[in-house]
Amino acid sequence: MSLLNIVGIIPARYNSSRFPGKPLIDLKGKTMIQRVYEGVKKSKILTDVIVATDDQRIYDEVIRFGGKVVMTSSSHPSGTDRCGEVANTLNNVDVIINIQGDEPLVDFRQIDQLAQVFRDPSVSIATLGNQDISYEDLNNTNRIKIVLDNKENAIYFSRSPIPNYANAGNKPLENYPYLRHIGLYGYRTQTLRELILLTPTDLEKTESLEQLRWLYYGYKIRVVKTDIETPNIDVPADVEKVLSLL
Repeated sequence: MSLLNIVGIIPARYNSSRFPGKPLIDLKGKTMIQRVYEGVKKSKILTDVIVATDDQRIYDEVIRFGGKVVMTSSSHPSGTDRCGEVANTLNNVDVIINIQGDEPLVDFRQIDQLAQVFRDPSVSIATLGNQDISYEDLNNTNRIKIVLDNKENAIYFSRSPIPNYANAGNKPLENYPYLRHIGLYGYRTQTLRELILLTPTDLEKTESLEQLRWLYYGYKIRVVKTDIETPNIDVPADVEKVLSLL
């Protein structure tokens, strides 16, 4: 892995529709963005960590705690696009890891698991999947399911239970190794530069899953199985759970 220059980018925007300003909330004496940054810095593999934001308040906070931050456009529709803007300014970087900015308990081992798959030169995009899935998860549209091919590449991602379990009786989880998506992504830098130029598709709009755009245009997504998972903060109600774990 020493031959690869792998950089972690943490997209962080202020105007979240469900929880405005959440990167700056206080979590036992540190802002969420500081906790994410410090957790990511524990990685054994990343050569650098950068926060990508569109808000001066977040920018100033990262500078305050000694982190590295880049100001990006406020018009980006996704974290991928924000990472792509930063990627276009970097030289001699082989791989970008897109790290969620709302996981203050981020586990660096997850990041390292994902980064290591890029030892395989055939991998251009990678993400994580977890086989710890309940029947409730299977039917929860906020839990994304993945179907893989024989080389551990994604065939499809869906908010619906895939594969359909009509023939599995009342025991779908005993009949198939269902896989739940964890939204951490890695990309070869050149691949990321290509992804942000792709035209959005009706398929991704229907599922509201941007990774379906990449599959639609023929890119392969390697899925790394992990049993490591940390809670994120989507809405204010999630804060108490995270505070109890700090």
